[in-house]
Amino acid sequence: MSGDQALDAEIVRISEAFRAAGAQVVDLPVLQPAETLLDLYGEDIRGRAYTTRDPLAGELVLRPDFTVPVVQMHMASGATPARYAYAGKVFRTQELDSDRPPEHDQVGYELFDGSDPVAADAEVFALFAEVLSGLHLRAATGDIGVLMAAVRGLSAPDYRKAALVRHIWRPRRFRALLDRYSGRAPMPPGRMALLERFRRGDDVLAEAGPMIGLRGPEEIRERLAVLAADAEQPPLSAAETDLLDQIVTLRETAPMALERLRDIAVDMPAITAAVARVEARLEALAAKGLDVDALDFEGGYGRTSMEYYDGFVFGFYAAARPDLPPVATGGRYDALTRALGGGAEIPAVGGVIRPALVQALREAG
Repeated sequence: MSGDQALDAEIVRISEAFRAAGAQVVDLPVLQPAETLLDLYGEDIRGRAYTTRDPLAGELVLRPDFTVPVVQMHMASGATPARYAYAGKVFRTQELDSDRPPEHDQVGYELFDGSDPVAADAEVFALFAEVLSGLHLRAATGDIGVLMAAVRGLSAPDYRKAALVRHIWRPRRFRALLDRYSGRAPMPPGRMALLERFRRGDDVLAEAGPMIGLRGPEEIRERLAVLAADAEQPPLSAAETDLLDQIVTLRETAPMALERLRDIAVDMPAITAAVARVEARLEALAAKGLDVDALDFEGGYGRTSMEYYDGFVFGFYAAARPDLPPVATGGRYDALTRALGGGAEIPAVGGVIRPALVQALREAG
């Protein structure tokens, strides 16, 4: 069997497993409207996707993933419980030093059902574990909902908490903001001097030279006013900053991680409900016969994916091949259904498998 035939056979095998689990197989266009992704993620998405322009359809993008178009399709249908499966290529730009292809095949499964989200999480994870059995993969899990609850529970102005939540999926920017808000990173001298002149009433825009970019003078002044007001805010407490650090850096087996999260919740009650969901999910996974004692949990897992996961997240990795990308990834994305539902919403969880990696690992034995 040729390589292409073996890959096709693997795609069929995985797709049939998802169909047997109750999924309706759907086919989605390769070209997607860019407007939706830009509305969701801003201009940053241009750095990760291939865009083009059509005289009639406007700006289009080669689909960087399947989840967004699946959610759009489902929410337009009336948002009733459903399961979907799909297969095809996705397209992502790569770093200059990357040896990964700009396109690869994915086979995915999405479950829309709000009756018991914890049970749905366990169902999807158990299904992926079964489909990938025999490959000796390491499973990693996490819950972005814990970190989001921690940020929203901070004793800080709402705009600071909103900025931190917005950058949860940009770890470096999140860290820079946290260091700034906590006072661990001093304000750059240039910004300090600019804000001082702005407070004095100096016309800092007149001294800045010609206007370049999309922001007008009024928007810039409003932004300077926000920065000046923020500079007067007291820093986040060292205790709260330390608790956030503990969550982000947490890496333990799932039962040990749960115990650690319970300890953190004593000092940060805002995460109590999210920690209870972690506990309930582990019970649901154990009820499906999964060995949760050996399951890894990472407090910061899922933060470098497309920024729609807002709860349970998981991935499967080839332990003997750390050079490979994840064989499968997935998670919960309730907020995405709200964003695309036009007022409606339905809790949803799903994931994707890279069939080419599955095929390669099977061939390697």
